[in-house]
Amino acid sequence: MATNGTALSVDRLVKRFGSREVLHEVGFGIAPGEFVALLGPNGAGKTTLFQILTGLYATDAGTVVIGGHRMDGARAWPRALGELGVVFQQPALDLDLSVEANLAFHAALHGLEPRSARARSRALLERFGIADRGREQCRKLSGGTRRKVELARALLSSPRVLLMDEATVGLDPASRVQLLGDVKKGCSEEGRAVLWATHLTEEAERADRVIVLHQGTVRYDGTVAGLLARQSSPSVEAAFLAMTGAKD
Repeated sequence: MATNGTALSVDRLVKRFGSREVLHEVGFGIAPGEFVALLGPNGAGKTTLFQILTGLYATDAGTVVIGGHRMDGARAWPRALGELGVVFQQPALDLDLSVEANLAFHAALHGLEPRSARARSRALLERFGIADRGREQCRKLSGGTRRKVELARALLSSPRVLLMDEATVGLDPASRVQLLGDVKKGCSEEGRAVLWATHLTEEAERADRVIVLHQGTVRYDGTVAGLLARQSSPSVEAAFLAMTGAKD
């Protein structure tokens, strides 16, 4: 797969656990400013794919290129991961620390200069409407506000690529819509590429492109309109269920 003009490129990715192949020749690219939904039922391989993209697992075959850097060696991995921001499915804040302390710790891990990191943190908290919560202990925040903090943390290093792994799990509908809107705004205003993993079809409907992953293989990669036409379905949900054979 060509990587020219792409912020994230995945080419013929294979991952096995023992004799079980979890990902089979998965390939796609995401351009700067593009919002792509990775739609798949539980067990499709979404989490394994994200663990490879974030350097937690090595591949058995295939390549990953993030921001022009291949993830295929000790020297290349730090450069590739430096272009990446991540919000994981499971909350990853230190609940005993304040919002500001969580952001400062993350900035230090990325080697960001303290003064510029503090300014960037304030700007992000203001952008997400939580500037007045900076000194509060994260344990006292609502689920939606914690997700905003995690998103601010992921954006601290101004990544070219943002991964969102089932990031709205456990949020109420209003918080889900707001988080999705905040992420899409970053695509249009800052040219950030986003891969948004979800099993919720209503979230995929707002994407520029949809990738359907099922049983470790890419079953579809294209627009929402193209997905509906291909399956002759009236909705993304119906098309998804028909393509994957999943139960509603």
